[in-house]
Amino acid sequence: MIQSGLTFKIQMAVSLSITPQRIGRPLLPLMSSTKQVMTTSAFELSAPERLLRFLEGQEVKSKLIVPLTPDASTRNYFRIPWPTGKGSHAVAAVYPEPFDPDFHPYLDVTRLFLENGIPVPEIYAVDGQSGIIVQEDLGDRQLFRVYEAAPVDECDQYKERAVNLIAQIQNATQLAYERQSIASRLAFDEPKLSWELDFFVEHFFTSLRSETLRHGEAAELKAELNDVAAELAARPRVLCHRDFHAANLMVDHDNRLRIVDHQDARMGPVTYDLVSFLLDRRAEPPSLAELRAYRLFLLEERRLLGLEALDPDEIATEFRLMTIQRGLKAIGTFSYQTAVCGRGNAYEKFIEPTLLIVLQAADWLDRFPALRRMLRERVGSSPTVREGA
Repeated sequence: MIQSGLTFKIQMAVSLSITPQRIGRPLLPLMSSTKQVMTTSAFELSAPERLLRFLEGQEVKSKLIVPLTPDASTRNYFRIPWPTGKGSHAVAAVYPEPFDPDFHPYLDVTRLFLENGIPVPEIYAVDGQSGIIVQEDLGDRQLFRVYEAAPVDECDQYKERAVNLIAQIQNATQLAYERQSIASRLAFDEPKLSWELDFFVEHFFTSLRSETLRHGEAAELKAELNDVAAELAARPRVLCHRDFHAANLMVDHDNRLRIVDHQDARMGPVTYDLVSFLLDRRAEPPSLAELRAYRLFLLEERRLLGLEALDPDEIATEFRLMTIQRGLKAIGTFSYQTAVCGRGNAYEKFIEPTLLIVLQAADWLDRFPALRRMLRERVGSSPTVREGA
């Protein structure tokens, strides 16, 4: 039960917003950075109950907390009153277990990004024992929503600013190694890339379509997907956000573009974040001219930052391979969320366009005949899985 005297009023919000950080502001740990362990009985409280208990110890007059939509996250997010920040509000991320602030991916990557001048959320308070991080509230203007109302020229400007942020993240690669960041110890290596492709096979063919592939067909597909993973794993690696797309970019109160959801940063191919940004959750395949323009723009932004020059043709080939891997990984996620989690209303619509994007890349490379054949046979024939099924 929530302690008496506390008012717990839930209002539904439209979308998750976790704000970016003001450059140069230090993290403000609420508690000691020593390792903390929450007792089992205390952590059996629900996320709202733990958050309300946490707020009791703060200079917060109101206890009104507003749940925010967490997409496919295991974390719970709430907009809360807070004495610091614009509008006297903040966003609280409530994790499913306690954590040590010294070894927490989100806090670790936040420190890394800030040190390199990358705009991520300002941290107001951390309570690892309660599994809570309080951060700046950017509002609800995710970039993909801004696209819906902005004119084409303005959207293009936002896209260029976003690609510049990718270059800035890559510019932090050496610092990540020097600081021994958690991100420097994770990578899109062959096992990770292969696991994501296996996830696609399991959930697109089996969970979504209820198919059992013939042995020979499955072996052909597996061999080609192994080649994709091996070739990408052998590419030079830079620091990647890992989930860099328009739902994880916010336009803040001052109309600045900010990065959120960066806790899974790791080392990977140069084109990883660019593929994610340009191709994730697209309604239709983009033109090859558009993709080429943004590839060259990224290479120029890297050059301006003093990063190593890269061959445009090699980057084009890597971009297509990355499109296949990242696209199939996304289809696996969309299929899983649709068929297993009952969230088809949010995810199913992206499956077919992503299939076409993968086919476009594979056709350009003129490789992977088994994959191309199997996807073409299934384009236009994906089953409808209703919400809650």
